[in-house]
Amino acid sequence: MSKYLLEIGTEELPYRFIPQAIVQLKDGFEKFLNDNKVGYDKVDVYATPRRLAVIVSGLVEKSSDEEKLIKGPIAKVAYDDNGALTQAGIGFARKNNINPDDLFNQDGYVYARVVVKGKSIKELLQDNVSKIVLKLQGSHFMRWGYNEEKFSRPIRWIVSVLDGDEVKVKIIDKESSNQSRGHRFDNKDIVINNPDEYIEKMRDAHVIVNQDERRQLIIDLAKAEADKLGAVPYYTDDLLEEVTFITEYPVPAVCEFDPKYLEIPEEVTVTVMAVHQRYFALHKDGKLINKFITMTNYIGDEFSNIKAGNVRVIKARLDDAVFFFTEDTKKPLEAYVEDLKGVTFQKGMGSVYDKTLRLVALSKDIAKSLGINSDKTERTAYLCKADLTTQLVFEFTELQGFIGADYAKVSGEDSAVCEGIKEHYFPLNAESETAKGIEGQIVGIADKMDTICAVFAEGKKPTGSSDPLGVRRAALGIIRTVFDGNLRIDLNDLIIKTLLLLPIKSVDGNIIDKVKNFAGSSADRLSGKVLEEIREFIVQRLIIYLSDKYSKNVLEACASSSNPLEDLNDYVKRVEVVSTIDNEQLKENANRVLRILKEDSSKSVDRSLFRESAENMLLEQIKTVEDDADYNTYLKQLIEINPSVEKFFNDVLVMDNDEKIKENRLALLTMLKKKYERLTDFAQL
Repeated sequence: MSKYLLEIGTEELPYRFIPQAIVQLKDGFEKFLNDNKVGYDKVDVYATPRRLAVIVSGLVEKSSDEEKLIKGPIAKVAYDDNGALTQAGIGFARKNNINPDDLFNQDGYVYARVVVKGKSIKELLQDNVSKIVLKLQGSHFMRWGYNEEKFSRPIRWIVSVLDGDEVKVKIIDKESSNQSRGHRFDNKDIVINNPDEYIEKMRDAHVIVNQDERRQLIIDLAKAEADKLGAVPYYTDDLLEEVTFITEYPVPAVCEFDPKYLEIPEEVTVTVMAVHQRYFALHKDGKLINKFITMTNYIGDEFSNIKAGNVRVIKARLDDAVFFFTEDTKKPLEAYVEDLKGVTFQKGMGSVYDKTLRLVALSKDIAKSLGINSDKTERTAYLCKADLTTQLVFEFTELQGFIGADYAKVSGEDSAVCEGIKEHYFPLNAESETAKGIEGQIVGIADKMDTICAVFAEGKKPTGSSDPLGVRRAALGIIRTVFDGNLRIDLNDLIIKTLLLLPIKSVDGNIIDKVKNFAGSSADRLSGKVLEEIREFIVQRLIIYLSDKYSKNVLEACASSSNPLEDLNDYVKRVEVVSTIDNEQLKENANRVLRILKEDSSKSVDRSLFRESAENMLLEQIKTVEDDADYNTYLKQLIEINPSVEKFFNDVLVMDNDEKIKENRLALLTMLKKKYERLTDFAQL
């Protein structure tokens, strides 16, 4: 078995491109090998800021021979009346280098079997490597020199080695060799004699080519430096990924800044360090300290200039933050609410101030439905967007909510209100935490529902390639908040109330015209497709969210039988019970009822029209199924009436010639059907 190494050395690659390139290169090489029927064990892709490397292990020496069946002309055209080949038949044989005697007829056509000899892996690599690399895609690709082809950054060297031999390839204007380059500060050329020595030789040249190893090394180094200070490093997955792909040989340096900057909100300082400067903030005993770690891509011994430069940069950023914080807090947070009138929420949907008033009204309704005092919730809703007009949020937009919470504290607002202002944006992504306080939960749900309804009302629903205002994330946020908070909220009712609160495009004219326009637009939203689209959209997000845990068939069946949006937690309880159904007779009985009833009967059951004892027995058994029973008990009760349902179908002809008797039996089955429907739509199981 052979092993192949390709290394593409470049100028500094954009860090966002590197993860994409890793995936594309792996997919590209695997497709090339599979398409050419070349056996291999695995494809590994490694990447640093200055190189992309592919190692293919377990390669066979050549691709397999392949027999192909080639279709030729119609038999009547290929042969004359005497059975001799015509010019068309001879031409087909010559074109495919086949002995005419090897042609054969099948389905009225002439066919030939051709054996395509396999190629050596070396030949295949020479023919395809450049094509695979040049298929890579990413933003801001560029040309250099006189080249027409584009790549993310100019290519400076290429290594192409199969076992112990070079495989000559050319990509754009560079030809391959067996010579790589080490770390830019190491300044040495590295001869790669075979792929097996690549990783270690690069390590000796101060290049950790394996990005997973480099990522773990960064974590370990940061922890080791923090341990020396009795501190804990702060980092996110995004920060780790970025630092991993801007360093080839990470080396930590601990820097220190003036303690006065700890007086501004902690989120600001951490954001400046992590997001803007790629530093690891440090916490000790749960509090931020005036030290941070920067991961350098440096292999020397002199760090004083590096430390001084990083401190100088962060000082400038934090000076700005201090200034903005000081200016913003000269007036209370509430004073900024009026400024929201000048901030557009969405075209046709008014200003953020208008949205704020809607959030107050919706939050009050939700609080009332939950049976809690709405004073703090309404206050949270009124202030939750106020920080959008502050200078600090204008500079650090990712801190919206966090800054509002800090400014609310400075303004003397209740602690629950402060926390609610911050938490109403939660969850910040699919994996992050949801709001813990009821204020943040309620206002967050109102905010997200307002955004969803506004987008759909304006006809801007999400498509495969677009997600206006992040409505998919908003729907998931509502779902997760309801589940995590165990909230009993009728989302269907909330959608209707939200649609009614959205602004209506008014027409010029008298007050009667405007009232008519308002009434008409509201009716269109609620009775037309907008309401149904929003319901369906949220239900589908709900099913996708739960599909990792439950069968999609069960989720859809339970959603079909009754609207899950009326109580998400109740819906999940039904799903959990329906997932346990293994009684085939119950499923058959339910589906038999559904097949007979084309539509529900509107009549009441009349005992005087019963003709068989099985009818009365079924009616009595249906009454034993309690609508207020928990779902486990309810399922048991449905199973217990199976014998009565079977006896009914065995003894009773539903479609009796007597119309009154038939209608009475259909009414009885309608009662039974509604019992089944309370649990699920059995037709979809």
